[in-house]
Amino acid sequence: MPNGYTGNILHVDLTTRTLTVEHPPESFYRQYLGGSAMGMYYLLRDLKPGIDPLGPGNVLTIMLSPATGAAISGQSRAAVNAKSPLVDGIGDSQMGGFFPAELKFAGFDGLVVTGRAGKPVYLWLNDGQAELRDAAHLWGKTTSDVDALLKAELGDDKIEIAQVGPAGEKLARLAAIMNMANRAAGRTGLGAVMGSKNLKAVVARGPLRGKRLNLADAQGLNTLAKVGPAVLDTNVDMAGLRDHGTAGVLSYQNATGTLPTRNYNAGQFEGFEAISGEVMTETILKENDTCYACCVRCKRVVETEWQGRPVERKHGGPEYETLSTFGSYCGIDDLNAVSLVNKICNEYGLDTIGTGATVAWAMECFENGVLTEAEVGFPLKFGDAAGMVRLTEQIATRQGLGNVLAEGSRRAAHRLEKGHDYLITVKGAEAPAHMPHAKRSLGLIYAVNPFGADHQSSEHDPMVEDGASDLYMGRLKQLGVERTLAPGSLDAGKVFFAQRSQQFYSFLDSAALCQFVWGPAWTLYGPAEAVELVRRVTGWSDFSLGELMTIGERRLNMLRLFNAREGLTRANDKLPKKFYKALAGTGPTAQVALSEAELAAAQDQYYELAGWDKATGNPTPETLERLGLGWAAGFLPL
Repeated sequence: MPNGYTGNILHVDLTTRTLTVEHPPESFYRQYLGGSAMGMYYLLRDLKPGIDPLGPGNVLTIMLSPATGAAISGQSRAAVNAKSPLVDGIGDSQMGGFFPAELKFAGFDGLVVTGRAGKPVYLWLNDGQAELRDAAHLWGKTTSDVDALLKAELGDDKIEIAQVGPAGEKLARLAAIMNMANRAAGRTGLGAVMGSKNLKAVVARGPLRGKRLNLADAQGLNTLAKVGPAVLDTNVDMAGLRDHGTAGVLSYQNATGTLPTRNYNAGQFEGFEAISGEVMTETILKENDTCYACCVRCKRVVETEWQGRPVERKHGGPEYETLSTFGSYCGIDDLNAVSLVNKICNEYGLDTIGTGATVAWAMECFENGVLTEAEVGFPLKFGDAAGMVRLTEQIATRQGLGNVLAEGSRRAAHRLEKGHDYLITVKGAEAPAHMPHAKRSLGLIYAVNPFGADHQSSEHDPMVEDGASDLYMGRLKQLGVERTLAPGSLDAGKVFFAQRSQQFYSFLDSAALCQFVWGPAWTLYGPAEAVELVRRVTGWSDFSLGELMTIGERRLNMLRLFNAREGLTRANDKLPKKFYKALAGTGPTAQVALSEAELAAAQDQYYELAGWDKATGNPTPETLERLGLGWAAGFLPL
């Protein structure tokens, strides 16, 4: 067993209630490392093409990495994979908190879940032991209630729980997997997959929280761990993340014209200040929470109320994406209302990005007469906080129009047979609050990313554009990006930057490392330190930046290969029509639109860099062989 790992992968067949433990060889861990790449190995091997993502044939994986549970910032992450019920093809998501570290302490590097239980169950993992237990008494309960019930039932308030809320039980395709009742593995509907399997929760407990892992160089890791806190105050970006959380970027996004407003019709919101991170800090913020062993403490904990309805500390607080999708997307400047819908999403287990964007889509449909008051049940105009709260509750409970919107905006448009012109989806994933109209390489990544529009699959354009700091460029030069680039460009240099940074981010999702701590530009640690981390933990003294990037590339090709097997091609790598329409309003992005010709040319360059066929967008057999994936080349369509 290599250092950093437990050597145990738990296989759970819910249909037969069979639990078996696999002990992979060191070569397996070296090849895939962990996280998403390790999960994809099992999906490609065990999941049959064409299955119903909400049927028992789907495979759900939750994977850690060698660094998970180590005493260093940014490592308590888990990657979740399955065939997505929301987006076309693969589902991929990551979550932080304390659950990932506790899962490692409980004795497992990951879980592979198949089948469907005949009745609701939860998986109890305790000091290397695994057991399926009845969860009928938990079914229908909200996430914070389940947390309290299980801690009382097991007599231990130190257990960590990853669960689905009522939305996942009802197979809402916007459902997330929640832990700590306020941390989410969201975006691609994997909460619905877990709910479809009648698996209410995974509960983990090690013999002692903070139990020392098997580390090759504990002293060297301790030295590296001290680097983060030492530079936290002097790194402006990270200090801001600590002080205001991700919400701290909202004002910057508005200033640069990249704050999506009224369902991506403009890039600036006149009410931005009222929902900004600074105002949250000054008014309703009560404390900064964190993930296991992390010094940044970026998580918001708020306490407030909206129209007499309380938001308690256990519900956490809204992130930048939540403030945007329920705030500026919907034209709402009421911080308390946004905090309340954040609570609703956390309690019911909904992805806030997809849900908020779907509400905004419905609002634009209403504004343009596509949806009527009779169909909605109440007025639903931009700026209507009461309507936004009411519709979010309907999505959470699958009542009224919410029963359709719980499918996500693209499926809602198909089912209603209208509203397609107002969609902001890529492969079915609603676009996050980072606008490719200014961040052009991000638009390219939105298009080619295997699971659709995602803001954490590559570095963003400002990190490499003229005026970028020495810290940013010093880190990016390690990835081969040698010079700053023109703002708003999408030339060959920008495509190279996008593809290389995407490979590095893909490594982070295989190493299960937080992108806010270990990203390639503005974070506490950079590529060189990531190499050192793997060496210190595993003892692989010859581990290099080249191998690191290959791991990231391997994961991307596995994701892409899965999609190819499901029939996806380059034709699916397209952005919504709305992105090619000039933005309204004022500010730096007013009257700006993307260019279809520019994107198509950038895609050609990207596929060539990636070693993918330009016509199909699929990996070539030669690329798969080079990456040690020759065993899966037969999955490519003929």
